[in-house]
Amino acid sequence: MAEFFQRGNWLGFLRRYLLVSFFLHMVWEFVQMPLYTLWFEAGALKIALYGLHCTAGDAAIASAALMTALLIAGEGDWPGTAYFKVAILTILIGFAYTVYSEWLNVYIRKSWAYAPAMPLVPPFGIGLSPLLQWLVVPVLVLFYCRLCQQVKSPVDQSV
Repeated sequence: MAEFFQRGNWLGFLRRYLLVSFFLHMVWEFVQMPLYTLWFEAGALKIALYGLHCTAGDAAIASAALMTALLIAGEGDWPGTAYFKVAILTILIGFAYTVYSEWLNVYIRKSWAYAPAMPLVPPFGIGLSPLLQWLVVPVLVLFYCRLCQQVKSPVDQSV
């Protein structure tokens, strides 16, 4: 199992990023649920299914944001080099997509709606919670993954 997340291994970084990102986005989705009208209009099963659906979407956004950032700014020995360029681009891409997606799904498609408790950010009236989600979660995940890459694991100490 240690080889699965091996230090200095871009694939290990990617695996860790996807797993931790999925978990943290899932936690965020369920914590912010009362800020959406669904919380007051649906039963527990429907809320749970929507939360899992949104988490799957978050995982897709997170992986697409990182892959796009790697294609634009990554280098052959990433994350050893160009880490911060890729990290900043990943956060910006995820955030930009979230602004677009929230605007599209709340105001155009009307796929979901904000509850009155959701603080809105001008000029587009995007909910504060999803915007914070796409700043806080990627920063935490990227920081954690970078830290794991820099700390020697018991497997590495024998080398």
